[in-house]
Amino acid sequence: MHRAYQPTTAANNRLLKKRWDQRQYDLHRNKVADIKPQIDNKAPRTYMHMHLKLKKLQVEEERLAVVERDNRILLEKMSYIMRTKGKVDNWNQYHQKSLNKSSRQRELLRVTHENQAILKRISSKEPHYNHDIWEEEWNQNLIYMQNISNYPIRWLKNKKTKEIKQKSKSTAAEATKPAERVTSPVISVERVPSKKSSTKNVDNNNNEEE
Repeated sequence: MHRAYQPTTAANNRLLKKRWDQRQYDLHRNKVADIKPQIDNKAPRTYMHMHLKLKKLQVEEERLAVVERDNRILLEKMSYIMRTKGKVDNWNQYHQKSLNKSSRQRELLRVTHENQAILKRISSKEPHYNHDIWEEEWNQNLIYMQNISNYPIRWLKNKKTKEIKQKSKSTAAEATKPAERVTSPVISVERVPSKKSSTKNVDNNNNEEE
């Protein structure tokens, strides 16, 4: 009896109950195996251009092609030198040519003609404003300002220039003046009035008051 299947719920036939429970368990395990997780804990996707950098490979191939070309040219030069006596290649027989020289010359001539025409128009045009009249009006305004002002025009500026000139003259004179001898200071002694003179002054004051 202890080895027989013990169903969790009551059943009339234990063998059928065992098969049913096993089928429910298998369905449950299949669902657990096929369930999708709520949290994506997979590794991030890998892109092809992150591992295989085609641009870098292209640049490297171009660099190698340039190096190979330079080596081939150098090898050809060395083989030519070995086969012949060798020459010093310092003659430049190339004459510089320009494909658009004529067009640039035509454009330069056109621009110079236009500039000359503009200069001629500007120089031949008479001015709209007369600067002589402006100068006369300004002189008349200066006369008016001189008449109504308390101080002459540019008084402060002239005063400052005079002071600067005087200071410069004084400094120049002090520089050229010889050094004076140092003398002992003179002590001034006040004279004490006598008693007679003091009495006379008092009498004179009394007479003036009377």
